[in-house]
Parts: sequence; C-alpha cells; structure tokens
Amino acid sequence: MGRLRAAPGEPLVQPFMDALDTINGIAERSDGFIWRLKSDEGNATSIAVEGDPRLIPNISVWRDVQSLEHFVWNTLHRAFYKRRAEWFEVLERMYFVMWWVPEGHQPSLDEALARLAHLEEHGQTDDAFGWSYLEDAGMWRTHACAQVAAE
Repeated sequence: MGRLRAAPGEPLVQPFMDALDTINGIAERSDGFIWRLKSDEGNATSIAVEGDPRLIPNISVWRDVQSLEHFVWNTLHRAFYKRRAEWFEVLERMYFVMWWVPEGHQPSLDEALARLAHLEEHGQTDDAFGWSYLEDAGMWRTHACAQVAAE
C-alpha cells in the first residue's frame, strides 16, 4: 500500500493516476499474472485503507517469484516505481508484504493487512515476508531504486 501525497484527482498525483491503466494492463498481460484487487473503476485507488482515501492498496497474485520480479523490475512499472517519491509519502511503518496463497485464492484487503501486521510483529516468516526472504528472488538487489519514499 501507499499513501498518496494528495487526494486522487489532485494535479500532484495525476501523472500516477493517468498511468494506472497502462501499468495495470502490462501486469495483466504479463506471463505469470493471475489476479489483482480492483474496484468497479478497474483499479484499487478508490478502495480506502483504514478510512483514509489517500492510503491505497495494491494486491496481486502471481504464479511465481520470477514472474513478479520480471514485471516489477523489467517493465514500464520500474520507471513509475522510480518516481514514487513524487506521488507517495514516506510511511513510518511497513507497507509491503508478500505471502504464498493457495491456487485459486484471491486475497482480501483484510487478509493483506493481517499479513502486514504479522510481518511488523514477527519479522519475516513463511506467513509474511519481503523480497530478501525469497531465495529465488535476486532482481530487487540489483534493480531496486533508492529508498526514498513508501519503503
């Protein structure tokens, strides 16, 4: 999740909002993509987290680590990730968590928030983890951007 620096529709975050359909389309056409959380509008920006309309979720399911890594670091997504400080505040708590899901399962926002809380409380475990927990993940080490916002 991330907290926008301004409300959706404000000029400050409009470049991010304008790119959502393109980035989400790349994800959906990517090898290994299975599912993503979205509202009737086609993205998750209208799904407020904790009653805060600027705190927005991003939940997706991928077949494997390599597919997710490819999308994150080797597509247009990376260029927008590099610009995240323009659109997102620095959060004082964990914002990113991964976990294994059974085939066919579509995680809920409540489930994601519970996994995030688990990670904050217990650190990385098989139930909640980040990139560094995954032996098969390596691109985050060489492709990640400087930690300037929402990390």
